[in-house]
Amino acid sequence: MSNSGMKQRLHDDMTAALKARDEIRKSTLRMALTAVTKAEVAGKEARELSDAEILDVLGSEAKKRRESVIAYRDAGRAELADKEQAEADILAEYLPEQLTAEEIAALVTETIAATGAAELGPRGIGKVMGALQPKVKGKADGGAVSTEVKRQLGA
Repeated sequence: MSNSGMKQRLHDDMTAALKARDEIRKSTLRMALTAVTKAEVAGKEARELSDAEILDVLGSEAKKRRESVIAYRDAGRAELADKEQAEADILAEYLPEQLTAEEIAALVTETIAATGAAELGPRGIGKVMGALQPKVKGKADGGAVSTEVKRQLGA
């Protein structure tokens, strides 16, 4: 069937959730698998996604959920926010451990020093973000990283 361990794991977990009558887990994993399948047929030709690419898909799905939680909470729709939060929590189980604000700040400081961007000030943002990207990919929200880089470079 699939050569991807991650895709197989999602599939197996969805089947287990179905048997356990765990509705929210079942629907979340079904949605995740649908997103993966969509990504597989999105290009010029259908292909299997690698585990890393599947993590990217799950990461962006989790990000959508987190953004929805905020929107629903702001709109006073607690029950919808709770559902989105539950989905985000389930997706998070498949993602790399997320970096804390302190860890992001430390990585930014280290990267600014390593790239010599400190003397560039705000002009060094691109240089620092480029160097940081591989270190934070899938482990931190890009917006949070960007905000910290700007803060440290005085932008």
